[in-house]
Amino acid sequence: MKPHRQTLAHFSAIALAAASLSACASTPPLGGAPGLLVVTATQLPPPAAGEANFAARPYLVGPFDKLVIDVFGIEELSGREVQIDASGRASFPLVGSFEAAGKTPRQIESELAAALAGQYIRDPQVTVNLEETVSQVVTVDGQVREPGLYPVIGRMTLMQGVATASGLTEFAKVDDVVIFREAGGQRYAALYNLGAIRRGIYGDPEIYAGDIVVVGESHSRRMFRDILAATPLLTAPIIALLQNN
Repeated sequence: MKPHRQTLAHFSAIALAAASLSACASTPPLGGAPGLLVVTATQLPPPAAGEANFAARPYLVGPFDKLVIDVFGIEELSGREVQIDASGRASFPLVGSFEAAGKTPRQIESELAAALAGQYIRDPQVTVNLEETVSQVVTVDGQVREPGLYPVIGRMTLMQGVATASGLTEFAKVDDVVIFREAGGQRYAALYNLGAIRRGIYGDPEIYAGDIVVVGESHSRRMFRDILAATPLLTAPIIALLQNN
């Protein structure tokens, strides 16, 4: 599958700007920048159902994803590249328009096979492969070699996400990695130290479609300045809720 890559420094800038807009909020009780409420948690909450793909989770096709569909033994129906439209639908010869969004490739295979069987094709063997995804991606930005959008298929951890972006730049700040996430209607930011993860001091967190990972940007780390002055980032990540009021 071909990754959909595009430098998106402005995506992380949007997230950081959103955090700074809350600067008028009162100082949170546990420290941190105004508008930043440090929570007592060792990991970010996962997105709520419907907000992102869950792993162990099979991949769910989304709008603008691209599929390649083959029907074994029928050349005219094989190797066909199908683009999912904005409404989540696609079309295929003899089948017409069908709903694809929210289904796994295996589910689409079964539904297309059933529809083709109704068109007098005996025991159709349908294969559906994901060619390209733009609907379930994570943004990796900052001091990585290839910033951009990367597909999340199955499980992906923070270290894997950084590796997918071709790794860190030469002078990247490994103790300055922030994940931005929306979960349950709340916006979160979490500060991680890749060096601590590599040494096994704490676990490699899972990242989800929709997350924004920013590596080595002092603007991100600055949100945590007060608590960092008292608590070195050695034994656990710092998880914070971005306040809107």
